[in-house]
Formats: sequence, C-alpha cells, structure tokens
Amino acid sequence: MILNRRIFLGASVAASLAAPMVRAAGHGKPRVVIVGGGAGGATAARYIAKDSDGEIDVTLIEPTRTYYTCFFSNLYLGGFKQMSDLGHSYGTLASEYGINVVHDYAIGVDRDAKTVTLAGGASVPYDKLILSPGIDFVEGSVPGWDLSAQNAMPHAYKAGSQTELLKAQVMGMREGGLFVMVAPPNPYRCPPGPYERISMIAYTLKQTNPTAKILIADPKESYSKQALFEEGWQNHYGGMVERIGPDFGGGNVSVNAADMTVDIDGSVEQADVVNVIPAQKAGRIAEIAGVTDGNWAPVNPEDMSTKADPDIYVLGDAAAQGDMPKSGFSANSQAKVCANAVRGALTGSRVFPAKFSNTCWSLISENDGVKVGANYEPADGKIASTGGFVSQTGEDAALRKATYEESEGWYAGITSDMFG
Repeated sequence: MILNRRIFLGASVAASLAAPMVRAAGHGKPRVVIVGGGAGGATAARYIAKDSDGEIDVTLIEPTRTYYTCFFSNLYLGGFKQMSDLGHSYGTLASEYGINVVHDYAIGVDRDAKTVTLAGGASVPYDKLILSPGIDFVEGSVPGWDLSAQNAMPHAYKAGSQTELLKAQVMGMREGGLFVMVAPPNPYRCPPGPYERISMIAYTLKQTNPTAKILIADPKESYSKQALFEEGWQNHYGGMVERIGPDFGGGNVSVNAADMTVDIDGSVEQADVVNVIPAQKAGRIAEIAGVTDGNWAPVNPEDMSTKADPDIYVLGDAAAQGDMPKSGFSANSQAKVCANAVRGALTGSRVFPAKFSNTCWSLISENDGVKVGANYEPADGKIASTGGFVSQTGEDAALRKATYEESEGWYAGITSDMFG
C-alpha cells in the first residue's frame, strides 16, 4: 500500500511544534528520513544531524552518488566551469555527521505506517519525513516532446549528463546554425536560469561559431532580470539573440525531434540544436505521498510542513510556499528553518522564528555578473517578501566583476553548507 491517508484533519502548525513528539513504540531515537540530496535535502540532513548531538537518527535517501548542482551548470555551457567543479559527494555527511546515506530511489510513502518504500525493496520508517525531490516535467506541456526525446532535444534542467549532452550539441553546430530554446511557463526552477543559459551559449558561440543565431520561444510576457539580460545581449552578442514572446506566438509551440523542427504559431524553424525546457511540477515522490495540489506541495511557512500532513515537510523547488523563487539558495534557506523546527518537535529544543533569504546570480559574459534577491518571513499563510534588490542596467564593469566574484564565493559557501 503506497498511500492510505490523503487528508490531514487536526491541529495547527503551532500546536504540532508545542511539545516533543511521542514516538511509536518499538524504537528509541526519533527518526528523520529525508528524500532528495540537493540543496534542500542535504542541508536539512546536515543541520539536523550536527545540531542534535546524536539524539536523532537521520537517513538521507538519494539515488546518485555524485550530486551535480543545477546552479552554476550554465557556466559549464559557457566554458567557465568543468563538470567536475559541479559534482559533490555524500561521503562527509556519512563519515563526519553520522547520516545514513542510502543510494536508492524512494517509490512509495505510507503515511499511516510512516514508512518510505525504496526501489530496492526496503521499507524505511520515519517519525518526520522531509521531501526535497526537486522537479519533474508536466507531460505534454510541449507538444511533440517527452522524455523519450531528451537525447535529441535535451532539457538540461537536471544537471549532469543532460548538461554535457547539450554542450556537445552546441559545440557540434554547423557554421551559422540555429539554436532554439523553448522556455518554460511560470513557475519553474531558477527563474533567471533559461536566460543565463542563453547568455552562456551565446558566449560560447561568439568564440566558436560567431555567425550562429539563437531563438527563444517564450510563453511568458516577462521574465526575471529581463532588462539586464537584454542589455547584456545587445552589448556582448549584438544581433545573435532573438526572443519571441506570447504576443508573437511564443506560447504556441510544438516540436518534432525526428526532423529537428520547432513550430512557433505555424512558422516552422529548422534548428541545429533545440533545448526544450518543459513546464514543471514537484518531484514525483511528493505526488505519491499525497501532499501536492496536483503540481506543487502547499506548505506552512513557519516550518515548511505540508498542509496535508504535519509530519511531512517539503523543501525547495517542489514547495508551493509563496513569494520565494524556486532556487538552490531558497532550498538551502528553507532547509535550515525546517531543520530547526523538526529538531524542536522531536527533542524539545528551542525553535526560532522563521526567516528566509535568497539571491540568484547570473553571468551574462566574462566578469559581467548580475543578481536579484530578497528577504522573507511568514505572513498571511505564506512566505512573504520583506524587501528585495536587483542589479541595475548601466552598472560599471568593476561592479559587475565584483558581483560575479561574489557569486563564486557564495557557491563555495553553499556547497560546503550542504555537504560539509
């Protein structure tokens, strides 16, 4: 039985955090199971383990042995990073923090029995379950494309082999060829991500294939850092990048992977490389657990517990939480709030008021970095912005270089925060 109870009827979040949890008979330490070892899951695992002094048994379920960050993966496409720069292992979490790292797929959640079923056949019990599964794609959101077409038209929105494939295709483009991106509708992972990707691919093509063209078919009227990207494209890649928004058919797109064509509102483009980034939803295990609204998992902003079940928490890209964007920084920030709340619920330790932050950096060209970010607090049933900032058009080169260097420091810091 994968799922027995689909609706939570009971106390408020505040009540659930009011006292240490009474655990099921038959085991000693409280047990936290975390599914997904990215920015949310790895951070939550590390913070619960390091701050509980061995009082909590922490299990992290993640199928891959090396995690490749989606954030900064566009810099690999631009030649600023090697794939090895983006890869991180779970060895320190296991050896130094005592986390039980299980490399397997979670395929079922029984909320009544409080167990997670693994593809290998094991059943892992929990007192608190944290899901940080990232994204999956909405089937049929781009007519003509599904996962069977991902080798011909890669999405590269889960870093690793897809990212390497996309770069190889870009490097193999014929002289003067056409790169087409099918951009996703809101909401999706990393709002500036597709446009930083365009910048990095343009940077590569400018050096290797300067007469090539880039076309973006975009269903959105506007996007994150739009003025900054468009200024940068004009300054660095004049005439190379064209964007077709919804007013001109960017929302009516289909593809044919067999003949490498993209139909934009009846106008068929013959492409050399097609990067399809479909509409997105929470990773499948959140849906299996019965904690989504069909696409995303609504959560309580005080602790990231789901509105469907107070003992299941959802972090990062998979969560429907309010104003925060779906980003690695957001997931890391949410994980710390969640870890504090879970530890308090299980051991009676102090729970601090929730505060969140996020910054998204993007590289447009060499040493031309821009950023956007904000701080957040719970308000009106959601995570609400309390003030933000964004780079400005026309900034001088020294400031843009400093912004890029700031992002490098952040990457080193967050990956250390995740993996120890």
